[in-house]
Amino acid sequence: MSKLPTFLFFFLLTISISLSSHPLDPLTPAEFTAVQTAVRAHYSSSHTSIAFHYIGLKDPPKSAFLTYLHHHPSAVPPPRQAFIIARVNHSTTHEITVDLTNPNNTISDQIYTGPGYPIFTTKEQLAANALAVGHPPFLESVRKRGLKLGEIVCQSYGIGWFGEQGKGSRIVRVMCNYLDGTVSLYMRPVEGITVTVDLDRMEIIGYRDRAIVPVPKADGTDFRGSQQRPPFGPSVNDIDIVQPNGPSFQIDGHRIRWANWDFHLGFDMRAGPIISLASIFDVQKQKFRRVLYRGFVSELFVPYMDLTEEWYYRAYFDAGEYGYGSYASSLLPGADCPANAVFMEAYFPDEDGNPQQLPNAFCIFERYAGDIMWRHTETATPEVVTEVRRDVSLLVRMVSTVGNYDYINDWEFKQSGSIKVTVGLTGVLEVRGSEYTHKDQIHGESYGPILAENTIGSNHDHFLTYHLDLDVDGKRNSFSKSKLETVRVSNSTTSPRKSYWRAVVETAKTESDAKINLAGSEQVDFTFVNPNKKTDVGNSVGYRLVPGSVVSPLLSEDDYVQIRGAFTKYNIWVTPYNESEKWAGGVYVDQSRGDDTLAKWSLGDREIENRDIVLWYTLGIHHVPCQEDFPVMPTLSSGFELRPNNFFERNPVLKAFVSL
Repeated sequence: MSKLPTFLFFFLLTISISLSSHPLDPLTPAEFTAVQTAVRAHYSSSHTSIAFHYIGLKDPPKSAFLTYLHHHPSAVPPPRQAFIIARVNHSTTHEITVDLTNPNNTISDQIYTGPGYPIFTTKEQLAANALAVGHPPFLESVRKRGLKLGEIVCQSYGIGWFGEQGKGSRIVRVMCNYLDGTVSLYMRPVEGITVTVDLDRMEIIGYRDRAIVPVPKADGTDFRGSQQRPPFGPSVNDIDIVQPNGPSFQIDGHRIRWANWDFHLGFDMRAGPIISLASIFDVQKQKFRRVLYRGFVSELFVPYMDLTEEWYYRAYFDAGEYGYGSYASSLLPGADCPANAVFMEAYFPDEDGNPQQLPNAFCIFERYAGDIMWRHTETATPEVVTEVRRDVSLLVRMVSTVGNYDYINDWEFKQSGSIKVTVGLTGVLEVRGSEYTHKDQIHGESYGPILAENTIGSNHDHFLTYHLDLDVDGKRNSFSKSKLETVRVSNSTTSPRKSYWRAVVETAKTESDAKINLAGSEQVDFTFVNPNKKTDVGNSVGYRLVPGSVVSPLLSEDDYVQIRGAFTKYNIWVTPYNESEKWAGGVYVDQSRGDDTLAKWSLGDREIENRDIVLWYTLGIHHVPCQEDFPVMPTLSSGFELRPNNFFERNPVLKAFVSL
């Protein structure tokens, strides 16, 4: 078959790309291909090797984009561009911008020389793992342990940073697990062996077999239903969600409309789901009002508390090192999502820039679990009056399986105006092999409890930091803290009461005023207000942050792991909007040194009152494993809520489900 001329190829790509219906839509397969072609054309030498570590939509300038939305559909959309991080010839990291409306135009190409490296690619991790399995000293170590080579599965881990000076090589440590009777490979670690691989040279630069530790048994570790044997517990009858008239929401490309909500759902290989332009319809004002410009998971930090040689460096940054979106799992209808769910696919690039399709990346469904949206029974009237409204909400879900953990990411939109964000942790533990078979044998530090024979569940944390660019009824917002303080009654003639409490409102002037550790804070309500918009009775319109479970880091601030994860020091940070400040752990997280993080940016103590501001919210879980987590962990959830606070003139769902 003859090859298309270059000009015609780009012309056809431009036509295909122009079909994208929204400037915030994630890159299409055609756009990934255009990026791949443009970058390769930019490096036309046949001797040039290019590895794509990140390809994603370059956010359009916010001001220009909002101007476009204001004048849509007559306005011209802002230029659509892709941002690429690539390694060229296994030696330099390049930041490349490509114009997607004219793919043969590479706008910029800059070499990054600072500390840290980009996201690992799957291809290089698999190559490093294969090196270990074929290494003669490793084969001898397997033989000494009496293990079957064909049952060994290896995985690569970032090495972190522990005070080293200078810019080192791109290195991973390869650790292995054993199957032979189970599919739950994390339940059977092969301890004592460390293989160190240089990813750019793709060669083994270090090998150590320091000790033979018993491999945990396979018995009881397989979580598959087909492998379970009696006795079984009692069962429950099936529950089906049926909507005879079909769903109440409409999906137009990546735009979703339901009840009084209108928002955009995007996808990114690093962040996973991105919620944009979330607006709610105000019945009284008869218009949509913006709540959230953009929200996504900025980083997921998982430091382990095990100081043994094969474990001390295990402090994962699942977004910045591995790509939270790249590890999204295809959702199973009727299991991951109910029968009334609608599914959407997603695309992300491989190391060569080829688009990879992920079927059922998202599910969208209406949920009713018997909850009550509001109710009241009036008993003092001549006739008892009862009014009740069912709480039906819309839910967007994605599951990211990063190694052993499955993270269930839910964005729930409620007719009352609330947005509830929840993450559920499930999957399997990453356990350490041990000589112990009973708790009574443990003397000294084990870094976690014993869960089964020869199996230690290492203590660890999960911290998810969300980037939430709130635009509450407009771009200029302020962050207020309403402190609840006790007031003593000094005049006994005023009231027989001795005390009461009142709310004292403070508005944060600069970033330092908005750094809040919830674990040690006073009783405070946190609200994002628009000081330029008032209700009829004079209150500033706003949205309140309702935190969930409160967890703060317990590591010392000078611990190298915590220096890199310093953005978890506070649960709440508020910064002025800056399009370059997206990733709380920095752009280049592998071997990062904590010098490009949220904690560093906020040292500038910039003004945040009546500005375009961003909320960074960190939720966390201190995980001390228990036997119920073995061999697979029941879901443990945490989250937060964004709730209207004087945003409406009255209850926005007073008339819900009332037809005249």
